[in-house]
Amino acid sequence: MTATTMDFDKAWVLGGGLMGRLMALGLARAGCAVELHEAQGPDAQGAAARVAAAMLAPLAESAVAPLSVVRMGEYALGRWPQLLAELPAPVFFQQAGTLVVWHRQDAADAGRLGRTLARNQAQQPSLAAPQSLDATALAEAEPALAGRFMQGLLLPGEGQLDNRQLLAALQQALEAHPQVRLHWHSARSPEDLAPGPRERVVDCRGLGAHAQWPAVRGVRGEVARIHAPEVTLQRPTRLVHPRYPIYIAPKQDHLFVIGATEIESDDMSPPSVRSVLELLSAAYTVHSGFAEARIVEIAAQCRPTLPDNLPALRWLGDRVLQVNGLYRHGFMIAPAMLDAALQSLQQRESPLADRLQIGIEHLPAR
Repeated sequence: MTATTMDFDKAWVLGGGLMGRLMALGLARAGCAVELHEAQGPDAQGAAARVAAAMLAPLAESAVAPLSVVRMGEYALGRWPQLLAELPAPVFFQQAGTLVVWHRQDAADAGRLGRTLARNQAQQPSLAAPQSLDATALAEAEPALAGRFMQGLLLPGEGQLDNRQLLAALQQALEAHPQVRLHWHSARSPEDLAPGPRERVVDCRGLGAHAQWPAVRGVRGEVARIHAPEVTLQRPTRLVHPRYPIYIAPKQDHLFVIGATEIESDDMSPPSVRSVLELLSAAYTVHSGFAEARIVEIAAQCRPTLPDNLPALRWLGDRVLQVNGLYRHGFMIAPAMLDAALQSLQQRESPLADRLQIGIEHLPAR
């Protein structure tokens, strides 16, 4: 984490999902005594980060995300290896690029996407340009798809990690740190605490902070975790499709995370039969080996989202900082949000936030 010192001695971190764990460890390594409070248990069952593919794909996401998010994603590609190297347990991390494929009838949609990605890369030329693949080049890049698709796009340098390995490794690091006390099944809000002059509260509760930040809403996502020994995809693969655009993220040992849905809803109920059938049917059209796969888990979760779909930092007075709105880009932008928040905690403002266009709002204390 960012090796800096703070002008305060103690911090309460509210929320034990991805952002809360990263923040607690960063503050502890900066010399603060940290108390982390999480409403649920250490397995992160209530966190959006548990139900995620953890893809680090700024150019691919540029089709639906603004340039500021793309820049945060590019920052994360360089930052994640540093963060992972400091953890006590290995976390699967890959930077083999993103593959985009489509069926023949969807070539027009794929052409429009390719032009969009090319324009976006021209605005952020530090990202590698997308590479057009014919059938031969596609088969060389991804042998598992040889003969299945005639064209594709490769977005070099994009990556992914294993979200659950990361959450577990962060928990292990926090448990071992002498400056950290963990309070599971312990819901807290900023109103429950009265930080003194040399204390701070960092609220990373996502949707749990809705009462204090009413603009936060839930956007539902659904994913399937599949064990498919017959499938040997080497990198995250996205299918262009007018109704079922999906992503397939291969993890270790033939485990695949497959997702697509994005629903404006805070409904936490299990996925419907229809959505699961559509998700798995689309995956089957990418590789027939998914027909004999075993379903490990099908899950849904709501991702905390602000009205502009962008993340933000918000100060409530001088001692409470809120970090929220990571939306569908949590793992891709978390390192930027972490470092910007630590800078803001240290000096109230953040040059990194200015550079990456991360909003910082200052409100009076309540």
